[in-house]
Amino acid sequence: MLWTLVLAIILVLVLQAQLCVCWRELRSVTSSPRPLSNLTQRLPGAIIIGVRKGGTRALLEMLNLHPEVEVARAEVHYFNLDENYRRGIDWYRAQMPLSRPGQVTVEKTPGYFTAPLAPSRIWEMNPAVRLLLIVRDPAERLVSDYTQVLYNRLAQGKSYQPLEELLLSGDRINPNYKALQRSLYHQHLARWLALFPRDQIHVVDGEALIRDPFPELKKAERFLELPPRIEPSNFYFNATKGFYCLLSAGHDKCLDESKGRPHAPLSSGAFRKLCRYLREPNRLFFSMVGRTFDWC
Repeated sequence: MLWTLVLAIILVLVLQAQLCVCWRELRSVTSSPRPLSNLTQRLPGAIIIGVRKGGTRALLEMLNLHPEVEVARAEVHYFNLDENYRRGIDWYRAQMPLSRPGQVTVEKTPGYFTAPLAPSRIWEMNPAVRLLLIVRDPAERLVSDYTQVLYNRLAQGKSYQPLEELLLSGDRINPNYKALQRSLYHQHLARWLALFPRDQIHVVDGEALIRDPFPELKKAERFLELPPRIEPSNFYFNATKGFYCLLSAGHDKCLDESKGRPHAPLSSGAFRKLCRYLREPNRLFFSMVGRTFDWC
């Protein structure tokens, strides 16, 4: 009889505790200031415009750590591909994630930076949109650009010319090589600055983002006028992969295997010629952005 009474009391206490928990959850749901009905697809308030092979995916994933940021997962290629641009602004909006009022939607397509029509098309959408440009040593960027194309063609069973054959014409740099043209940052930035004020374009140091992500993310956070939410604890160095990975809410995430893969070979002589060729374009770019970078 006594044991029956004890068990009954324990059962009553358990039920009472469960009711309290349910009541608290119900109150939190009914009093929430962010109802689901406010979720909708909005045009981006910020766009990562490039550069290709500069670290745009890493920057997007790191910005996504912020609770007030929602990101478009896929590259949309709306402003640089005519076939997509003809689909109209409603199609573009439909590619964006759901977000709440006050959140910043971020899209990234590195092809925008070098596309001649992208600056004017983006300006027509929203002349106040914030633009993020992540750059790295343009010589290293070129080699990484070639490496990606090479891996893609090898995966398809297709042959591809060695980098040195594409980069050099005789003993001189081939100015018509597309990967080289994408590394002439000053030429492309000039088109953007013809429409957007300099303080509307935030330049991210791609090498610094890899070496120590947190300081670069804080600068981007301030540029986007976001409350400070990203912390050093959101990053940890993965010794196996050789770069930083992300940590949020107890879950870690590293970039895919295509990041950090070995570069295609290029002789030291050809690389020195490339660096000499890029010296003046780099100087012009530095003067445009008002800062210098430790490039070759």
